[in-house]
This record gives sequence, C-alpha cells and structure tokens, in this order.
Amino acid sequence: MKPSSLNVLVIDENRIRASIIEEGLREAGYDKVTIVEDMFGLARRIADINPDVIVIDLENPNRDMLESFFQLSRAVRRPIAMFVDKSDEASIEAAVDAGVSAYIVDGLKQERVRPILKMAISRFNAFSRLTRELEETRGELENRKLIDRAKGMLMRTRGISEAEAYALLRRTAMNQNRKIVEIAQSLITAASLLDPGGDA
Repeated sequence: MKPSSLNVLVIDENRIRASIIEEGLREAGYDKVTIVEDMFGLARRIADINPDVIVIDLENPNRDMLESFFQLSRAVRRPIAMFVDKSDEASIEAAVDAGVSAYIVDGLKQERVRPILKMAISRFNAFSRLTRELEETRGELENRKLIDRAKGMLMRTRGISEAEAYALLRRTAMNQNRKIVEIAQSLITAASLLDPGGDA
C-alpha cells in the first residue's frame, strides 16, 4: 500500500507536537492524516474515522493512561505505532501483549516516521496472519477430536474397525452433502440424548 493511499490517525493531546507529526507524515508521503487531541469517546471516533494505521504520541504517560491505550489497541485491530518519551520494561511488555505493532521510546523524530509506520503495518499483518493460522489449527484439532470420538462410538456399538468407522462417517457425509465433522457432531449429540448417562 502506498503512503498516499493510507488513512493515518494521529492521537496526541499536545496540538503543537501533533502538527509536527502531521507535517512529518505529509513530507513522508502520507496525505490522509487526521489529528485527534481529545481522548473522550476515542473508540467511537476511531470507528468513525476508520484509519488504516494509528499513531499515538504520549509525552509522559502514566500507567493508567498506557493501560487504557493498550485496551484500545486490543479492541481496534489496526496497526498501532506508539511513541513515548520515557518507558520501563513492564510497559514495553504490556505494549507487546496488547498487540501494539511498534512501541518507540524516545519520542517521534520526523525522519523516522515512514520506516516506523511501514514496520508497524508489516508487524500487524504478520501477527494477524499468525493469529488466523492459530485459530484455524485450533478448529482443525477440535474437529479431529469430534471425529475420533464419533469413530470410537461406532466401533463400540457396531463392533467395526477404526477404518470402517471412518468410512461410514465419510459415506454418510457424502450422501447427506455435509462435512464429516457435522455428521460426527450429530452422532455425538444423538447419543447423548439417547443415553444421557453414557460416555457420548
């Protein structure tokens, strides 16, 4: 994505500092820059602006202020570059846990704006991809557990092998134009209804 096509939101209570950041962003090729100075109703304003990337500049944030921004970063699911003048190890760890894409200590220098935003976007995209893959893997594992459970039930009740139980599930799924995991779930549900005390 070219800088000119990105919608950048700058959050900074200090108007003078915000205008310096805005100038740096425009010089770096970012044309769509919105400044927010008022922290009241911030989540709603972010939703209205719908930025591609968020720059947060905090001079000397206290722990409560940082925590509220970390909660915000978990909620908005956007690349966030956070600039602070001073920090400690706990705040840096909290920023990483909250999914802040770039946490820069020592303030914001104009010439660093573009590479830092590019890095924030890249890290956000990589993190999103990993999260998606993890969710898919968890889903596949859950599905496999259901299918194994249904196979076990068929093997016990019908006296058939594991391969035959799987083939039966597969054939039923094909005949009903459904997924094997759906058939397995239906079988487990039906068994629990028929024999609530049994090992379904």
